[in-house]
Amino acid sequence: MNNRNIVAIVPAAGSGQRMQSTLPKQYIKIGQSTILEYTLQKLLSLPLISQIIVVISRDDRYFSTLSVANHPKITLTYGGDTRSDSVFAGLLLADDDSWALVHDAARPCVSHHDIEQLIKTVFAQNQGGILATKVTDTIKKSLDHSQLPLPQIAQTCDRQQLWAAATPQMFKVKLLKECIHKAKLQKIALTDEASAVEFCGGHPLLVECQRDNIKVTQKEDIPLAKLYLYEQGYIEI
Repeated sequence: MNNRNIVAIVPAAGSGQRMQSTLPKQYIKIGQSTILEYTLQKLLSLPLISQIIVVISRDDRYFSTLSVANHPKITLTYGGDTRSDSVFAGLLLADDDSWALVHDAARPCVSHHDIEQLIKTVFAQNQGGILATKVTDTIKKSLDHSQLPLPQIAQTCDRQQLWAAATPQMFKVKLLKECIHKAKLQKIALTDEASAVEFCGGHPLLVECQRDNIKVTQKEDIPLAKLYLYEQGYIEI
């Protein structure tokens, strides 16, 4: 029988240096709750998800203060120096036959519809996949500007086949664990879970999601996330 148990893994061990804040970005408040709380609320309210593994840093002193800290569906573990290290730590606590649904801690605006659509598609095809958006901007590739005073355009990319990867990203636990391990042994830099599966020769599915599934990375992302959360009925402005 095909195991359809889903375990969500939320890597939340990052420091959020690009936010230029003394507080890790996942603990910045928007309205009355932190970014991480909104993210976890989205996952906790989906019955399809049986467990949520939150991966924090060993010196984290914030998670225990959250409203969801003692939720019975949440399990805590400690991450490593990189995102892939943290995801791997979470995978170690999951059953190999389960599906891992890996979601960024700083993507609080993801919709239930998009998560459910990803799960439905992955199960229908019995193949891992990710949420993503089609690239609509004109994308320029730069010259190697290490020896140049300013970056310069090398070429314009054909955007017809370009997608911007988002999360969740969903793969069998055993497959993702093996692929991350293999990539690490060969010192391959992994930017997301799909890149680990690609390294092993896989071709993850692309499931289009709404553009409000933003990742809060810079300070200017916060007002936009606030607007989306307001539109979704999670906060009052």
